[in-house]
Amino acid sequence: MSESLVLVSDADGIRRLTVHRPDKLNALNAATLDALQAAFTAAADDASVRVVVLTGAGPKAFVAGADIAEMADLRPTDGRDFSLRGQRLMRTIETLPKPVIAMVNGFALGGGLELAMACHLRIAADTAKVGQPEINLGLIPGFGGSQRLLRLAGRAATLELCLLGTPITAERALQLGIVNRVVPAAELEDETQKVAAQLAASAPLALRATLDVVNIGGECGIEEGLQYETAQFGLMFSTDDMREGTRAFTERRKPTFTGH
Repeated sequence: MSESLVLVSDADGIRRLTVHRPDKLNALNAATLDALQAAFTAAADDASVRVVVLTGAGPKAFVAGADIAEMADLRPTDGRDFSLRGQRLMRTIETLPKPVIAMVNGFALGGGLELAMACHLRIAADTAKVGQPEINLGLIPGFGGSQRLLRLAGRAATLELCLLGTPITAERALQLGIVNRVVPAAELEDETQKVAAQLAASAPLALRATLDVVNIGGECGIEEGLQYETAQFGLMFSTDDMREGTRAFTERRKPTFTGH
């Protein structure tokens, strides 16, 4: 993993990953995709990490999109491979067994919005703008944007953003369900830290099961989804964390979860 492309810091069970190409508005080239892939894989494998926060370097951009200069001369098979590279990263994030928060501090356009949508929660500064402007380049979203946007915001909003290619404000994104919260830019760090700390203090196995039932159950029929939820619910009764959580409730104290 190149530390110059993805900065990594840890504190109190929270791993922060910062896309670090501020001179390019953190645009995603192949090397940055690979660095993020390595960073998220490492976070998944590190037992000390309870939650991941993803953001972009500098005051202007979360990630302003894919690196157009790198894409311009790609041949069809290269374009397909670039898409697959991005989609592999997005699925790694989406299926990570730990919560991932996108701290959207500025522009999240094209691949940047696709990156944010792969995260489990999105907290945006009120100055941020999001969009899928690929149509303006004669392209379509290639990192899963058409599919995740459809699932988050519905058909009408997806067609609006992908056909027109016009960025929208963070407040409009909140109304459409693309982001979870919008806060003043000066409060973005504190709000994200507060949410991350709450997640870091929660039961890791229950967090993982919650991610699983939503990700898997959301893609199958209602009966299969209910059966999967029931199986995961029952599995929680085998954990020390469930015993600790119920005991702490009856004893009127805060639980201490260990992930066992």
